[in-house]
Amino acid sequence: MTRYSPNWDSLRTHAVPAWYDDAKLGIFIHWGPYSVPAYAPPVGELGTIPDTEWFVANPYAEWYFNSVNVGRGPTYEHHLKTYGADFPYENFTDMWHAENWKPDEWAELFKKAGAKYVVLVTKHHDGFCLFPSKYTDYNSIARGPKRDITGELTQSVRGHGMRMGVYYSAIIDWRFRHDPMFTDADVHELNCPTYEYADYVYHQYLELINNYHPSVLWNDIGWPYAGEQMLPHVLSHYYNTVPEGVVNDRFNGLYSDYTVKEYEQGSVNRSAKWESSRGLGLSFGYNAVEDERHILSPQALVRELVFTVANNGNLLINVGPKADGTIPPLQERSLLGMGAWLEKNGDAIYGTRMSERETQQGEGCKAYFTRKGADLYVIADAEGPASLRIEGVQGEVEPLAEAGGLHWTQADGALTLNFDGALEYPVALRVRGGAGE
Repeated sequence: MTRYSPNWDSLRTHAVPAWYDDAKLGIFIHWGPYSVPAYAPPVGELGTIPDTEWFVANPYAEWYFNSVNVGRGPTYEHHLKTYGADFPYENFTDMWHAENWKPDEWAELFKKAGAKYVVLVTKHHDGFCLFPSKYTDYNSIARGPKRDITGELTQSVRGHGMRMGVYYSAIIDWRFRHDPMFTDADVHELNCPTYEYADYVYHQYLELINNYHPSVLWNDIGWPYAGEQMLPHVLSHYYNTVPEGVVNDRFNGLYSDYTVKEYEQGSVNRSAKWESSRGLGLSFGYNAVEDERHILSPQALVRELVFTVANNGNLLINVGPKADGTIPPLQERSLLGMGAWLEKNGDAIYGTRMSERETQQGEGCKAYFTRKGADLYVIADAEGPASLRIEGVQGEVEPLAEAGGLHWTQADGALTLNFDGALEYPVALRVRGGAGE
């Protein structure tokens, strides 16, 4: 087994583990004191709203502290009206009881959705830890639910055959520094600059690694600048403790196993592994204001997954539970719909690799491509009656599930798809020996 030394040259020999590239689908979970107010204006997706407008009308409910702290905007006005000007955010901690939380039920749902790994937010920017820590009493054992949420969920997730990962907000903790953030520049500059905080993060990272052995370390925004010299020590310890571990790219540009695209911020990367991270709605934390107009339908969620996998990515789709520990019915509906599709069509997703063929677009239709061994998978979709000719595809064609509304012919080394009309879900076809790569 490879042993890693605490230096960048050693760490950069680490490769993305095969399990992560095979998995394709993970569940993200944002759950914390912010799930009590459960409020944010559903104005749009990250990457589509100007920076100057985003933070005063932030659609992320988990940013509730900052959205009140900026002193203007919809969340600030909502807080004044609902709770009053003198109601501090920390009060929500003791209002969060998680009285209906059953981690095995969560794990069972995620398994039915088709997920292969789960990533839990163990500390968001509000600083509340969902694990027992020697370094703070502001955690879910001492306050709020009074349970080791990270430990209980880890046991349930692994008991259902999935891998468990942890998210940690390293560069921001509003209990250490709570200047209001109005721009993206503020996010990176108004962080916690002290060596004291850098040591705090270092020690809590070691707690998470040593106590839970997470398969994914999902760091958010950045690493404390005062502690950058400690990062190789953290990462080498992680890889030596969890040989098949994997980390994202939010470490001040210093290191990554894969990159992250969050909603429309970031880019699709066909040359290296990446992950699409987004909520089922416009928020990560539960937002009671969102309704069916804002939540991805089962069909839209499947299409998001297909697009991502065909372009070399994994989809980390977020669930925002209610404060009591239940998952909203609209979110559950979409997850189960995706799971039902994957149960029949998963061979075109799991364990595949990106095909050299890029998505082929026709008039009102398209075809995505993945490959596994010698076989090519064609995942076809259409908005109405259409036809699409795909050159250079030879081999026996078989649908993975019922292909109602789609017919195909093969002639002169080409595969032609004919659509009777719009498809409710994409249709996956296997072409035996058709990869040709």
